[in-house]
Amino acid sequence: MALYLIGDVQGCDEPLGRLLDKIDFSPSRDRIVLLGDLVNRGPGSATVLRRVQGYGASAHSLLGNHDLHLLAVASGAHKAGRRDTLAGVLEAPDRDALLAWLRHQHLALHEEIGGSDLLMVHAGVLPQWSVGDVLACAAEVESVLQGPAFGEFLHAMYGNEPAQWRDTLKGDKRLRVIVNALTRLRFCNADGVMEFEAKDDAASAPPGFMPWFDVPGRRTATATVAFGHWSTLGWLSRPDLLSTDTGCVWGGCLSAARIGATLAEREHIEVRCAQSQKPG
Repeated sequence: MALYLIGDVQGCDEPLGRLLDKIDFSPSRDRIVLLGDLVNRGPGSATVLRRVQGYGASAHSLLGNHDLHLLAVASGAHKAGRRDTLAGVLEAPDRDALLAWLRHQHLALHEEIGGSDLLMVHAGVLPQWSVGDVLACAAEVESVLQGPAFGEFLHAMYGNEPAQWRDTLKGDKRLRVIVNALTRLRFCNADGVMEFEAKDDAASAPPGFMPWFDVPGRRTATATVAFGHWSTLGWLSRPDLLSTDTGCVWGGCLSAARIGATLAEREHIEVRCAQSQKPG
C-alpha cells in the first residue's frame, strides 16, 4: 500500500487522470491525499469532484481557498469572479451531493509515518501553532462547515483581518484567522502577522516578512508539513517541508509525492499540463 500526496488540481481532471495512471493508483491498494484546491480555474471541476468522491475512503482531500470559495458562491455568500470556472459544479444535476461531500472534507490531516509526524494543510501554519494546535484549529472550522450555521460563517469568511493569531480570539474573527492561515498563507513576520499581497516566490518576501516555513522557532518544525497553494514556489522537498503545487492550471505540471516507509523516502512523480489559464 502506498500513500501519494497530490498538489493543486484546480479543475484539471485530464492531467489528474494521467497522473493516477502514471502512479498506477489502485483504490483497493493505495491512498491519495489531495492537498486542496480541487476546483476552479480549470475546465473540469465537477469531474474532479466526482472522481475523488468515487474513490471513497481511499482518497482524502483538504479544503483549499478555491474549494471554500466554491462553497461560498454556492450558498450566495459571495459572487463568482470573472476568472472562476465553477458553473460546471453549480449547474450540475448532482450539485447538492458534490457540495455536501466537499463541505465534509478537512482543513488539516496528520499521520505518523516511521515514527515521524506528517502534517498536511493546503497553504501554511502559523509559527505559534504546534501540530496539535493546527489540528484543533482546523477542527473548529470543520465543525462549523459541517453544521447548520455554515452559511452564516461563509458570509463572514472573507477578509484579511485579524492578521495575527491570538488565543483569545472568538467567533468569526477566530475562524477567519484559522482559514486564512490554513488556506491562504505564504508570508508572515516573526510574530505571525500574515501578509496576503505578495504571491511570487520565496525570495520576493516584502520587507519584514518571510515564508511562513522559515520563521525561527516555528513550533511545527519537528514535523514534515506538506502543502500546496504556492505555485510560484513550486516543488520543494526538505526534511521539514514538502511543497507540491507545480502550477498545473497555469501550464506547469501536476505533481504527486509517493511517501515510503519513512518520511525521508519520497519520490516525485509529475505529468505535464496544458495551460488552462494565463497567470496574472
